[in-house]
Order: sequence, then C-alpha cells, then structure tokens
Amino acid sequence: MRTLFRRLRRPIAGPAAAAALTLALVAVALQFTSAASAKRSSCGHPVTRAPTGRATVSARSTSFGRVLVVGSGAYAGCSLYLLTSDQLHALSGAHFACSDNANVLKKPCDTVLWPALLTKGAPLAGKGVNPKLLGTVSRTDLPGMSKVRQVTYGGYPLYRFFLDATPGATEGANLFDPVPSPGGIWYLVNPRGGVPATGQARLRLESAPVGGTGPDRTVLAVVMNPDFSVFPHASFPVYVRSHKGHKSPCKGLCTVYWPPVLTSKRPKAEAGVNRHALGIVVRPDGTHQVTYNGRPLYLFIKDAYIKGVTGTKSINGAGAHTPWGVFNTIPRVP
Repeated sequence: MRTLFRRLRRPIAGPAAAAALTLALVAVALQFTSAASAKRSSCGHPVTRAPTGRATVSARSTSFGRVLVVGSGAYAGCSLYLLTSDQLHALSGAHFACSDNANVLKKPCDTVLWPALLTKGAPLAGKGVNPKLLGTVSRTDLPGMSKVRQVTYGGYPLYRFFLDATPGATEGANLFDPVPSPGGIWYLVNPRGGVPATGQARLRLESAPVGGTGPDRTVLAVVMNPDFSVFPHASFPVYVRSHKGHKSPCKGLCTVYWPPVLTSKRPKAEAGVNRHALGIVVRPDGTHQVTYNGRPLYLFIKDAYIKGVTGTKSINGAGAHTPWGVFNTIPRVP
C-alpha cells in the first residue's frame, strides 16, 4: 500500500489538481484494500457486519513503546488506536467524533476509514493488557448495523486504520486528522493506563500564513504523522496559554480543541530550536506533555489538514481568546 502511494505521488500543478489526485489515491487504496481482503484479512478491511464473538485485545512492542493490538481472529496483530476528540462524547454525551457523518472522503469514518473494534460480549484481555481497563460502549451509528458494542480501553473507543494493510503497521500513529467531527489526533494506545503511546516528540520551526491568507510567520511547531504515507512528517504550530496559573495543564473540554503536545521521552529539538528550552511536565493522567521555557505546549484542532485532501497549512489559533485563556504561538528567536 505504501509503495503504491509513493510511486504515484509526484509533482503536479495547482491545489485543485493536488486535491483531485490525492482523493483518487485514497479511492484506489480503498479499492485495493477491499480486493486484497478477498484473499487475506487486511488490517484495513472495513467493518461490514455485527460481531459474532468476543474480541481479544493484546499488547506488542513497537518504536512507540508497548501498544494495544487485536489479540485474535482475522485481524490478530493489527494496531489499535484512540481518537482524542472522542473525549467530547465521554464528557458531554455528544456524538462520536469518528462516526458515519459526511466527510471529505465520502466514506464512513467508523466502518471504512477507522474500522471500529466490535465485540459480542465482554472483550477478553490478552497478555500485557489490564482487564480492568477493558470495557464497551454502545454504538447505533455504524452504517448497516443496529445496536452494537465497541471495545473501549481506559474509556476510549478502539479503532483500526484502513491504511494499515498488515499486522504491525502503524500508519495512523500520531495522525493529526481534520476528517472526524471534531478533528483530533489518532494515537496508538499504551496498555498501562490506556493513554496515548506517542514516541518521542520532535520540535522544529515552521513558516505558515496567519489565518490562511495573512503573512507568513515562523513559529515553533511539532512533527506529526510519522508513518502516514499520504502526508508524512507534517508539522503543525504549537501554542502556549496565557492565563493565571498557566503552568497548570489544560484539561477536559479544553483538550478536545487544544490537544496537549505529548511525548514518551525527552523531546527532540531540530535545527533552529533551543533544546535547552524544551522540557516535560507530567499531566494528571500520567502522560508527559512537552513544555517550552516551562510552559505546556498545545496544538489547535483547526490547524489540522491533510495536504491535497482537505485544508491548507495555516496558523489559526494565534491570539485566540477562550474560556481557558488566550493561546499564542511561539515566534522564532533570532
């Protein structure tokens, strides 16, 4: 699959042509996955019917650390993901961010793009998995299915990814995704605590127009989408919060719209970034958030885009006044 994308991706003229080509590539990928599934079970195969048995969740080692995978059956070894904006459902009972709502790819998020891990009965814990963190949530929004149960871990619904063609693939890791509603970040899942398994954060300088049409501004940014073949190693602006007690982390609903920049080890500074200014603060859930000069860093969901598919590179959160404070980018220091 990844070879297919790399072979076909080449310079083209104009954003409209780029969007058309990328959408065509996604369509080819979907067709390829469906055709391949006739011969073998791809990790990206869509969910087309209700489950007939209990799902098993296991753990394996990756470059992102220990992560959750499907433990048995046709998709054994396939990576499992959580979506940060699914917190909106947990906090307020709103719809799931990854649902069958209309999107730019014209494919249901929860059955085709990110197939939900379904179960009939209580899910089973494989080796390295905490059974106390396993659970289920009821779904009635999966196309062609009535009420079904989706496996959760630490409260987060679990999904596969349609571009993960084989067990062990991690194309969806750390993917800053504008397609769900609201957008969010897809992470692999750490068996300890059910929190994101992020790997090492990488900070770099990024130039982007303010508001999409304003002048370019060079700011501190974080690298996302490390394995995503359609738009790999994309970087997005990071923000600090100006607020009384700004060193305390943003929590709850705030993190749906301003996801914290997370890391599993000391963050890496690329060219032009002061590595001595980078640090880590431990969040209430045990995850490690990147700091700059002691201030926690955040992303903004309205900055998420996939080149050639939807959105463009832009700084949309600079100076935003929110119930949680004012968010601003970090300019390049000469």
